Amino acid sequence: MAAFRIMIVEDQREVSRLLRSALETLEHDLAVVEIPSGEEAILYSTLNKVDLMVTDYRLPGMTGIELMVKVRKNQPEAKIILVTGMTDPRIRKQVAEAGANAFFIKPVPMADFLDAVERHLGLIDTIMPPEPIAVDVEEKKTPRNLPDLLTGLRQELAANAVFLLNDTGRILARAGDFPDSKNEVALISSLLSIYSAGQKVGRLLGQKLPRNWHVFQGSRFDLLFAPVGSSHAMLVIGEDLADENKVLAVVDKFSIARSNIELALGEAAPGVPAIKGLPTTSPETVDLGTKEMDPLFKEARKKVKPAELNEFWNNAASQHKAPAKPDMLSYDQAKQLGLAPEDEP
Repeated sequence: MAAFRIMIVEDQREVSRLLRSALETLEHDLAVVEIPSGEEAILYSTLNKVDLMVTDYRLPGMTGIELMVKVRKNQPEAKIILVTGMTDPRIRKQVAEAGANAFFIKPVPMADFLDAVERHLGLIDTIMPPEPIAVDVEEKKTPRNLPDLLTGLRQELAANAVFLLNDTGRILARAGDFPDSKNEVALISSLLSIYSAGQKVGRLLGQKLPRNWHVFQGSRFDLLFAPVGSSHAMLVIGEDLADENKVLAVVDKFSIARSNIELALGEAAPGVPAIKGLPTTSPETVDLGTKEMDPLFKEARKKVKPAELNEFWNNAASQHKAPAKPDMLSYDQAKQLGLAPEDEP
């Protein structure tokens, strides 16, 4: 008999399967059941012990909150996680006031979802209490020029689509559409797991803003996925993006567009002024082809020799104390891990 029983209540089969597949990746003794309606969930909870219920907010005939109240009459100790595709802030407030343990907007960020499951079931040791559901979440407005920037990048790369996502997987701006709309939710949910892992690795490496890249080569189309600022990500879908003869040029154009978008979002790298509302009268502005910027780009593309890096870090170490944060790597440590360039012969 499994140590914990989890009941997924979701009338969309593909979402239910995705959540179950994610739960089955956890290395714990879990029994997961999928139920398509609230009425069946109530009946199941009267006959079986339920440790955790994951339910959609909108169900046929009732809301997830109404289901939560009825299930807890039979299972008062059951933990409840609600998910929804709606972004109305009033729903978040209702869920928090009803006493749910966690709340996620679809597409569900799988890394955070699995973390919430483990925390509320007591499957991981932590001294930190679970974070309460935030009810005063201010919806950020998308800068008007973002669609222009995405459209410009799409044209530059001859891509099928370009998307700007926030850290919960919500699409804030887009240019074009998914080639396969049936897999849109599953794809974004999977990419969010990569996004979360990249954020953690970036923090361990001492990055101010994450600068990781993910390139996927597929049979029908390729993907290019990377973080933008501290709380966004950009996804490009198109043919031959990962072709070995094109990928470097693709990443170069992507980098320029990402810098523009970070400025528009007010999430520029430290030391770079946050300029909101960049003028973009046409997609060509993505090229940043001004004469003033050319020397900077040429300088940035120069290859730095390992000897110069060593000299820089030695000088920095002699002038400053060692960092107090133990989770940050020094240059020597990075070199030992193979994260620094090899010395030239």
